[in-house]
Amino acid sequence: MTPPPGWYRDPSAPHQERWWDGTAWTEHRRAPEPVGYGPAVGQAPQTGQPPTPMYQPLQPGQAATVPLASGGAPGGPGGPGGGGRGKAVALTAAAAVLVAAIVTGVFVLGEDDGGSPRTQTPPVTATATDPAPVSDPPSPSPTASAPSADDPALVEDQLNGVTFPLPDGWVRPKYVAEDDVMMTTDGTYDCPADGSVCRHGLVVSRTVTANAESSPKVLAQQDIEDAADDAYDRDLIGNKPFGGIESHEEVASGPVAVAGRAGYYVRWRVKTAKGPGGYVQSMVFPSTVGTESPILVRYVFDAGEDGPPLADMDTITKGIRPIGDADTGGGVGSGIGPTD
Repeated sequence: MTPPPGWYRDPSAPHQERWWDGTAWTEHRRAPEPVGYGPAVGQAPQTGQPPTPMYQPLQPGQAATVPLASGGAPGGPGGPGGGGRGKAVALTAAAAVLVAAIVTGVFVLGEDDGGSPRTQTPPVTATATDPAPVSDPPSPSPTASAPSADDPALVEDQLNGVTFPLPDGWVRPKYVAEDDVMMTTDGTYDCPADGSVCRHGLVVSRTVTANAESSPKVLAQQDIEDAADDAYDRDLIGNKPFGGIESHEEVASGPVAVAGRAGYYVRWRVKTAKGPGGYVQSMVFPSTVGTESPILVRYVFDAGEDGPPLADMDTITKGIRPIGDADTGGGVGSGIGPTD
């Protein structure tokens, strides 16, 4: 009384085909087969109309309703088997769906031996003649830190349109609570004050959007104190992994060329109540993409023999490039004048 399972034109998107399972439309779609290969098994002719389901699938919490049918559709008025026989078939199909929903609920609400809820999926038996439904693969969501397709030793900041080099001893971030982290030193250690997890170094890249100021120098000078507090004073939940900051000293600052753009950096040496303290650096330069909003890059390096070498700051800065551009260089004082 209804068309057999197969691929038919999608009623909601005629340029695609949709899988009809014999009783209702599924969510599986595909592009039509090339012309000249003939219809697939169970597929309606190219000139035909897509089948109309006898009923709408039950949604969670929805009671069974009167089956739907359209003129000329299998089992509907005007089609073969219409009238009272068609209605009986439609009611039978709706009852089958209701029974299937109840059976599914029994599986979902079942409990294991310990009394805790469990979810089970009833087995499905496939036959050699059953066509395999085709679904589009999920699209990966963009991430702030992603490997470069051309060079695994680079990390892409897709939002800001730049890449960062990965020096020896540095890795892409894993299990890092802070946002916008491009890389960290490999491994962790117990923080000196509270035993939480710390890392000897990290590099953060973010877009400056909530500040009317656009001067790289002013933005870097405004950010350095926040960078120090975030790294060595209080963490995201208010703890003090290093016992707090006792003092700081500016050890370097000045103009810097980054990815061919004029920027500015400020570097502090921070002393903490516990542990060797460290170095923080705020560096700001204009983006080469979008609205060209300033990009803020923060460096956090532990001091002491276990911390990364300070030379890595310059190595990373000189290696920052626009995505797809391998020739634009930079670095501290690379032909860039004051950026007041």
